[in-house]
Amino acid sequence: MQRKLTCIQCPQGCQLTAEIENGYVVKISGNRCPKGAEYAKQEIENPTRVLSSTVLAEGLSLKMVPVKTSKPIPKSKLLDAMTEIKKIKINKPVHTNDVIVANFLGLGVDLVAGRDVKKMSNFQCPMSN
Repeated sequence: MQRKLTCIQCPQGCQLTAEIENGYVVKISGNRCPKGAEYAKQEIENPTRVLSSTVLAEGLSLKMVPVKTSKPIPKSKLLDAMTEIKKIKINKPVHTNDVIVANFLGLGVDLVAGRDVKKMSNFQCPMSN
């Protein structure tokens, strides 16, 4: 079986062809550097992605806090990860890269904040009275 891929590891964007037997890459062609072969093998045998999403915030300056996994997770776990993310609510200020959930889904990666989010200000405009 053959699978065609475009390598994203460097700006060359090589058009790769991977020969696959029993779910494993046995031959790769089209790569102009070693990164292409590594990319194709990983993408076919064990695809991973960094997951970016948002979690609900309560009493903070934003209603939703951007989050992401600290490292790529298996592509097969993305739906499970989204199910868990929907359950999370943040009610304390956070800074970029603060850990929201350590060892997320037991995968050895953390779910971290994507930006600083402060407590909601109690200030009210005097003109609004």
